[in-house]
Amino acid sequence: MGNCNLIGAFSSTSGGGESPYKRTTSFVIACSDETSDLTTGEKVVFRMPYAYTVEAVRASLTTAATGGTLLTVDINEGGTTILSTKITIDASETTSTTAATPAVISDSALADDAEMSIDIDAIGSTNTGKGLKVYLIGNKTL
Repeated sequence: MGNCNLIGAFSSTSGGGESPYKRTTSFVIACSDETSDLTTGEKVVFRMPYAYTVEAVRASLTTAATGGTLLTVDINEGGTTILSTKITIDASETTSTTAATPAVISDSALADDAEMSIDIDAIGSTNTGKGLKVYLIGNKTL
């Protein structure tokens, strides 16, 4: 599975709605090193530290992938995807936030201690891309 690390969980005082304890929290997961070509397959496995509601997902690259095949990333809970439309990064771009087809979350409720995995389903067909990070954005389920 290579050099994959949970970079950290970051909390914000913004958002929160009905509870002062419900704050936006982002998990940033490094799924490769910064200089090696990406490959397909499972890249990282981790467990959720608490029940979590996913509001958004995104991915970024240090070096853009190129070619006709889009870099495609899947996020799984207990081996089952949480996305009905997977994360893609368009050719020659380094973020999924500008993707022509945005990711769609189909399972936003992640259980406490759920085993999560991140897979790369497709890589750039000319240049694979480098330095993949995946972001889970949401809040602790109260």
